[in-house]
Amino acid sequence: MVNLTCEYRNNPLGIDVVQPRLSWQLQSNRRGVRQAAYRIIAALAEAVLQDQSQLLWDSGRVDTDESVHVPYGGPALVSGQRVYWKVIVWDESGNQAESQPAWWEMGLLDRADWQGEWVGAPFFGGPRTTSPAPYLRREFMVVKPVAKARLYATAVGLYECHLNGVCIGEDVLTPGWTDYNKRVQYQVYDITELINQGSNAIGAILGDGWAVGHLAWVGRQRYVDRPRFLAQIAITYTDGSKQTFATSSSWKVTTGPILESDMLMGESYDARRELAGWDLPAYDDSQWHPVEMLAGTNANLVATNGPTVQRQEELRAVKIHLVPDFVNPRWIFDFGQNMVGWVRLRVNGPAGTTVSIRHSETLNPDGTLYTANLRTARNTDYYTLKGEGEEIWEPRFTFHGFRYVEIHGFPSEPTDDTVTGIVVHSDTPTTGTFECSDPMINQLQSNIVWGQKGNFVDVPTDCPQRDERLGWLGDAQVFISTAVFNKDVAGFFTKWVKDLEDAQYENGAYPAVAPNPAAWSIPEGGPAWADAGMIIPWTVYQHYRDTRILETHYASMSRFVDFLIATSRDNLRCYEEYEGWHGFGDWLALDGSDGREGGTSKELLGTAFFAYSTGLIAKIARLLGKTSDAERFETLSNAVREAFLRNYVNSDGTIIGDTQTSYVLALHFDLLPEELRPAAAAELVRNIQQRDNHLSTGFIGTPYINWVLSEAGYFDTAYALLKQTTWPSWLYSVTQGATTIWERWDGWTHDKGFQDPSMNSFNHYAYGAIGAWLYAAVGGIDLDPESPGYKHIIMKPQPGSDLSCAKAELKSIYGLIRSAWTLDNGRFEWQITIPANSTATIFIPVRDNCKVLEGEIAAGDAVGVTALRREADVAAYQLISGDYHFTTQD
Repeated sequence: MVNLTCEYRNNPLGIDVVQPRLSWQLQSNRRGVRQAAYRIIAALAEAVLQDQSQLLWDSGRVDTDESVHVPYGGPALVSGQRVYWKVIVWDESGNQAESQPAWWEMGLLDRADWQGEWVGAPFFGGPRTTSPAPYLRREFMVVKPVAKARLYATAVGLYECHLNGVCIGEDVLTPGWTDYNKRVQYQVYDITELINQGSNAIGAILGDGWAVGHLAWVGRQRYVDRPRFLAQIAITYTDGSKQTFATSSSWKVTTGPILESDMLMGESYDARRELAGWDLPAYDDSQWHPVEMLAGTNANLVATNGPTVQRQEELRAVKIHLVPDFVNPRWIFDFGQNMVGWVRLRVNGPAGTTVSIRHSETLNPDGTLYTANLRTARNTDYYTLKGEGEEIWEPRFTFHGFRYVEIHGFPSEPTDDTVTGIVVHSDTPTTGTFECSDPMINQLQSNIVWGQKGNFVDVPTDCPQRDERLGWLGDAQVFISTAVFNKDVAGFFTKWVKDLEDAQYENGAYPAVAPNPAAWSIPEGGPAWADAGMIIPWTVYQHYRDTRILETHYASMSRFVDFLIATSRDNLRCYEEYEGWHGFGDWLALDGSDGREGGTSKELLGTAFFAYSTGLIAKIARLLGKTSDAERFETLSNAVREAFLRNYVNSDGTIIGDTQTSYVLALHFDLLPEELRPAAAAELVRNIQQRDNHLSTGFIGTPYINWVLSEAGYFDTAYALLKQTTWPSWLYSVTQGATTIWERWDGWTHDKGFQDPSMNSFNHYAYGAIGAWLYAAVGGIDLDPESPGYKHIIMKPQPGSDLSCAKAELKSIYGLIRSAWTLDNGRFEWQITIPANSTATIFIPVRDNCKVLEGEIAAGDAVGVTALRREADVAAYQLISGDYHFTTQD
C-alpha cells in the first residue's frame, strides 16, 4: 500500500475532524489486483503498531474493496493527540500486505483549550490608507528537556511567526481568508527542534491582509480596524509534565521596516528600520511598548484542514528592456509567464535609495506597462536600501498578478539576477496532465493550469491583479470539473464550501461571492452563481467519492432549494415580473446573453439551473437515504423541467432566443424529451456554423458546449470550435501570446486594441473550463457517474481533426489512470493504465472492418479483457486493473 492519507493529507498536523477518514492505494504490477478485505489498527505510539498490545482502535477484518474515506472508529479523540495507524490488506487471491505506519495529530478541539488572548498594536482610531506592520515578541525559559513542542497560531489579518531567529513553517498569507466574524482558521507547527533548553524568543509580524487591508473596490477595514494575533506554545517535557506559553499582556510590540502591507496596493519596506535580532533571546526590547489587549471574537476557531498557501516555484526573467527616460530610467522584466506571487529583489546601492517594483500582466504598444485594467489596485512594492552590500528582499503580506515587472530607481544597471519571480498559490499538488500533437492546444492547457494556480490563493478568485480578487461562485462552479483534473483540490473546495455556507443568507439564498465582505447589496448570487452551493459539493463527491461533504452541507442545500421555491412562480426562476435580482445571465456572452437586449433570457437560464439543481439534490437525498426528500425534490425537478419545456421549447425542438447557450443548457441539463434532442442539437450546430465556427457563449454556456456536441455525435463541430484561432475562440488568445486564460474573448484585438479596462483581466479561469473536455473526450479519461471517485472508469477517446496523438494522466484517489493514443495511417494504438482496485469500460474507435488486437484478444483469451459489444464506431471492453496496449488496423 502507498499514499496513506487522512482527510486527503499525508500525516496531517493539527486537524479538528473528530472522526477523520483514512484512505490508501494498492499498488501492484499484476493485472486484476483487487482488495478483498482490510484491517486498520491505530495506536498512540508507533511501537505499539508492531506488538499490537495496547491498540487504540482495531477495525478487525472488514470484507470490502473500499479503500477510501474509511472513518476512524475508535475512542473519542482529544486535543493534541497524535494517532499512528497502518492498514493490512488482503487481495482477491488471499495474499496479505501491510503498509508502513502513518499518523495524524489533532488540533485544539475546544475553545477552552486556548490559553492565549488576542493582542495587537495600539491604535488611535480612524480610517487609514496604510498600516505599519506590528512586530510582537516575548521571551520565555525552558528548564527541562523537551519531548514535544507545538505552536498554535492565528490572526485576524496575516501573521508570520519566528522562534529563536527562525521563520516557522513554509506557509504564507496565513491564516487564510474566511468570514472572520464566523470562522477563523489556525495553523499548527512542530517546533520541537527549535526550542532551546534555556532562553527562547517567540515573535510575530502582522500584516493587514483580507481582514484589514483594501478588499475589492470597497475600501479597507471590512472586518476589523487593525490586525490582531493569538498564539500559544504547548510543550511536553520528557518527564511527562507540560507547560504553555501564550499571547498575553507580557508581550511587547513595536513597528519596524514594513511601513505598509496591503494585498491590493503592495508592500513598502525600509531596510534602514530593520530590527536586527528582534526574534532572538536577549534582544534589547526596552524601547518596545506593551501590546494592547484586544477584544475577543465570537467566531469559531477552526483548524486548517485544507491546503495552505505556499511558495511553489521560481521563475527567471526571459527578457529585460529599458524604457527610454533620461531622468528616470525604468527597466522592464518579462518572466514569459503570467503568474501570481511576488519577486525577490537583489540590489546593491547607497542607503536611502528607494526601488519601486510595479507589476502588470501585459504591455502597451510602446513597451510600457499596461496598468489601466488594475483599476485602483496599485500593485506596486517599494524597497528602501540600508546600504550594506548586497541586499535580498521579498514582500511578506501581499501578492500580485503579473508577467511584467518594472523596476524604477535601481541604483545600477540590473541583470537577470536582479529579480526572481516567486510563484505562490494554495498547495494543491498536480494530479493531471494533458498533451496532444497540436502545440497550440498544449499551450491552451498550460494557460488553463496557470490560470488555476494563480487564482487558487486560499479561495477560488476571479482575478489576481486588479482591485477585486473575490471568490465568485459562478466562476468556481463552471471551472471545478476542470480543476479536479489538474490539481488535488478536494481539501481546497472542502474549505471553500464552508465559506460558502458561512455566507448563506438567512432566507437560504447564496450570495455571489464567498467569503462575502458585503461589497455591494444584491439579494442573492443568481442562477449559475448561487447554484455553486449544489454543484461544487456534488462534483467533489463525484471525483473524490466523498459523501461527507454532501452530508455536511445537505441542510444548507435544502435551505437554498426552499429559497428557489419561494422566489419562483409557476416553477419559473427569475420570472420576468419578479422585482428582485435576476442574476448575471450568461456573463460576457457575445449575443446579449449577459442581460443586455436579446440573447438568452435570464428567466430561461434561471429555470434551467432550477431544474438542474433540484435534480442534483434529489440524487443527493437518495444517496444519503433521505427517501421522502428525494421523492419531493424529484417531483419538483420534473415540474420545473416541464415548465421549461412549456415556456421555452417549440414543438420542432427550437428554443426561444435561438442562442448557443439556450441549446447547450437544454441538452446538457437533459431538459428535452428524447425525440427533440436531435433537432435541438442540429439547431445548435446551425448556429455555430452560421458564425463560421465561432462561439457566442459566455461564462455559463461555454463549459458545456463541446460536451453537448460530442455527445450528440457532432465531433467535427466540437473540434472546429476547439481549433478555431480567430476570436471568439479558445485559441485566439493563444495566437496573441497569452499564457493564462483571458476574462473576455476579445481582451485585446488587432482592430480595437484593449477591451474596456474597467473589466479586462488577462488571468481569469472561467473560459478554461474546456479543460475537462480535453481530458475526457480527447484524452479519454472520464467519470462513471454511477461509480464515483474513478472506482470504475469510462475511457472513450474521440480522435478528431488532424490530431495524431493525445495523452492524459490522472492521479485519482485509487492511483494513476493513463490514456495515451496515436493515430497514423488508419492504425490506432492506445496504451492504458488502470489503477489497482479499479476497473474500466473502454471504447476503442473502430471502423467496420477494423481488427482489435491486445495480446490474444482476437482469440478471446486476453487476461483481464472482456468483450462487451461492437458497434459502428466503437468496440467496448471491460478491463480489470493493469496496463494494456490496444491496436486497431483497417
